Parts: sequence; structure tokens; C-alpha cells
Amino acid sequence: MITINQLKTEIAFCGRQLSPEELTEKPEVLTRLAAKQLGIRAEEIKALTILKHSIDARKKPRIFRVYTVGVTLCDRQREARVADRCKNNNIVLYSRKPYVFPAAGQGSLRNQPVIVGTGPAGLFCGYMLATHGYRPLLLERGCDVETRTRDVEAFWQGGKLNPESNVQFGEGGAGTFSDGKLNTLVKDKDGRNREVLRIFAACGAPAEILYESKPHIGTDILKTVVANMRRTIIENGGSVRFGTKMTGIELQGGHVQAVIVNGSERIAASQVVLAIGHSARDTFAYLDEIGLPMEAKAFAVGMRVEHPQRLINECMYGSAHGNELPAASYKLTAQTSQNRGVYSFCMCPGGYVVNASSEEGRLAVNGMSYSDRTGQNANSAIIVQVTPKDYGGAGALAGVEFQRRLEEKAFSLGNGKVPVQYYGDYKQGKSSVELTDSNSHKPSIKGAYMFSNLRGLLPDSCEQAFMEGMEQFDRIIKGFAKDCTLLAGVESRTSSPVRICRDDTLQCPTVRGLYPCGEGAGYAGGITSAAMDGILVAERIAADCFQA
Repeated sequence: MITINQLKTEIAFCGRQLSPEELTEKPEVLTRLAAKQLGIRAEEIKALTILKHSIDARKKPRIFRVYTVGVTLCDRQREARVADRCKNNNIVLYSRKPYVFPAAGQGSLRNQPVIVGTGPAGLFCGYMLATHGYRPLLLERGCDVETRTRDVEAFWQGGKLNPESNVQFGEGGAGTFSDGKLNTLVKDKDGRNREVLRIFAACGAPAEILYESKPHIGTDILKTVVANMRRTIIENGGSVRFGTKMTGIELQGGHVQAVIVNGSERIAASQVVLAIGHSARDTFAYLDEIGLPMEAKAFAVGMRVEHPQRLINECMYGSAHGNELPAASYKLTAQTSQNRGVYSFCMCPGGYVVNASSEEGRLAVNGMSYSDRTGQNANSAIIVQVTPKDYGGAGALAGVEFQRRLEEKAFSLGNGKVPVQYYGDYKQGKSSVELTDSNSHKPSIKGAYMFSNLRGLLPDSCEQAFMEGMEQFDRIIKGFAKDCTLLAGVESRTSSPVRICRDDTLQCPTVRGLYPCGEGAGYAGGITSAAMDGILVAERIAADCFQA
């Protein structure tokens, strides 16, 4: 197959929102363009596959679709000669390395592998082991995704928080109630990223995620995908238990012997994957208590920031056609005078701010979008880097206590509701009252909210960096730091504040058979990277063991 990069077609606008079909060029048009690039007749092309698609608005109001395509010729033996003849850096023979799960190793597998947690890391680790014959057991402290969805919706409608079934805990992990963004900066020389997307698509995600430059699923579809992955695990001999919280690990001679669940039940285990997620604070405390090697790590904290989606669209695409294209996203970074990094995180076009709390008396927010991204507002976390020096304590769990203090303040500021403030009032340090004039926009929040004064919520140095970053971003997106921009706090669960140490074998250095994995263990930062780490750990277990 021949790969052609930078194949462009201009979008013809029609004065209305374009359908998904109109945003993708017709196959016959791409075939003609590819043939022209290759200097051959269209009839010589047997098949054309879209490998990547993006929208290029750098020359607005002219906006282009940009493709990378794979072309298979009727005469496969001519492909090398045709590509070489073109003498074009954008035309090369296809060289992507296919993903290969390793063959079984030489060790013995006395018990089925136990995976603690069914977020992306645990779910993909379990999926890979199950589909290759290793019959894993997945333990989830929360509920299945269907029950969990009902619990979360009830909480957002004013019901009581369920500490074991919420936006953080339950099948699918924290990513289930998010935008379902699947782009990652992790390098993919072994094809794990592509394998993650393939599995998602096989389990019900749109096929477009295989080639869109910024793939996303949306929380509505992601719930179905997660449930389908569970069913596949079970159909292939694995098992999944909900309401099953790991409360202990039995060790002997530096090796795992069993896990204890719900305080009393013993499950024999010689391979245990700790895919516990970034909010399993009680589990972190237990692991610290038994002396597992752990360390505090840097992460970031800040606010959710909301703008009208129309403002973002017109900035990204131009005022002429901004609202005929899909909801636009942005990615912003700044370095402040204090040498702190400030950046946008988990940007949700056409989305909602959500109450993502998991502990009584503490409040955290996150962002979420549905697959169609048709909400009135865009939101993103604007966050400030923090390091162990900022935590005001020592030990592996200092970052956890730092998070908790912020979340207790946020809970108090909103009387248990999400505290909200206009940016202009935030700069002046005065409480906000909801505006009713036509120039303001309303919060798009899942869960009750209350206008308040968020100044003093973050440490002073973080507040100054946050405002400095906002002003820098306003020079990139005009109106980003308007007085009526909405803030909601606190965004404290951006990544794990803890790293559970592991060695080159992906095991805890002091405990054989214990595999820290994913975002909660400090080795990933998002759905895709956590899923890739889950696959990596599954490969390691498989490479060391016979099938059960």
C-alpha cells in the first residue's frame, strides 16, 4: 500500500451546519485526487483507505479537509515503483508496524490474573488477557456502568453522593463521564495506540476514531462501549465483579499470594494488577501503610472555564463559517513570570462542567461532552502546575492531602454546590451574582451550582499564575478573559498525585507479581495512555506465563 500525506480538498459551505457526511470527501473524489498525485489512472487503484483526517483553517475563510490516505493498486507489484517515481516526501510506501500480542511465556500461571479497577487501564488489560486465553478476574469497587449512570444522574439532580458509585468510581473509571477524548502524545512505535482505537471501534465506538486527528467518543456512546468490552471479557472466559473493593494484599516472601476484598473474602492471586485510578485515596493510604514503594508526584490544579461555543468556533474557523463546522476545540499553554506552566486540559467542545466529587464534604469538578457536542458552552480546565514543594507536607500522600484541602474549600464556598464566579469578579476578589443581560452566558453544569467568590481557593502563587495565563490566552483567543467568562472550581483531579513505583518488569520492586498500572499508579494521563499502559502490563504478564 502507498501512503499519501497532505491530500487536500476545499470545503464548500452552504450557510447551515454541515452534516458528518458533508465533512468527509466522497471516496471517488479522493480516488481521483490520489491518482493525480501518483500520476496514474483512477482505474488502477483497487482500494483507498482514509488513515487520517483533519480540518485546516489556517487560511480562513478558505477551509480545507486534509487527509492521509492509503492506496492499494490493482497491480501490487507496481506500488514500490510508483511511489519511488513520484519523488515526493508526502508519498511513501506504507510502513506502519502492526500490533502483535506476545506469545505465551515459559512460567506457570497458578491462579487467574486479578485486575483491581475497571477504568481504561484495568479494562484494556483485562480485555487483552481474556481475548488471549488468560481468563482474568476484574474487581471493581463501584457499580456496573448502567447502575453507575443512574447513581450519577440522581446525584446531579440533588440526591446524596454515593462514595462508591460516582463520576470517579465504577465501571469505565473517571473517563466514562468525560468527553471521551482519545488523542495522546504518547509515542506508539509498537502499535498500542492503534490497537486501543481498533478495540473501541469493535466495541461500538464510531469508525471515524480510527482516522480523525482528534478522535473522541462522547460519554453517551462510551458507556455502551465499556459495557460491550465487559461482555467480551466474560465471553472469553474472564469474569468481572462489581461492589468488590480490594481492602488487603496477602504477601509471603516478597510475592503476592492473595487479595482481600470487602474486608474478609480471600482471593488467591499470584499476579495482581493495581489499576486503581487517580482517586482511590483510601487504597493509596493502605498501600502506604504496608510500605509499598510510593512517591508524591507533580500534577496540576485550577478551574473549569466556560465560554460560549460560538466564540470558540469563530476564533478557530473564522466568523464567515465558524458555526457551520463541528464544535471547535483549542489547546493553550503559557509560561508565567513565576516560571509556572499554565495550560488547558480536557477541553470539552459543546460540553458541560460536572460535579465530579467522590468524598463527603469535598467538591471537585470535571468536564464532559456528549458525542454530538451540541451544548451551548465550551469548557476546559485551565490549570497550573504544582509540585511536591507546594503541598505543605511530606510523604507519598502529601499531594492527596493538598487536593483534599482544596476540595474542602470548594465545598464550603458553594455550600455543597459547584461554586461559580465571573472572571471579572474573580480578578477583583468579590462575589458574583448571576448576570441576566444579553451579553452574558449561563453556566452549563451537571449538578447544582451557586455563585460565589473563588479567590483564595487556590494558593496565592497558583492564583497569580492562573490569571496571568488567562490574560496570555486572551491574546490568542480574543474574549477568552472577558469579565463574563465563567469559572467553576475546583479542578483537582487532573492526574494522580501519587506514583506507585515499578521496575523494568513493570512490577513493584519489593513485591513480585504486583503490577502498578495506569493513571492512578502514575504511568498515564488520559483514557488512551491509560489503556495503552493496561495493554503493556497484559503483554508482560502473558510473556512471563503460560495460559491458565
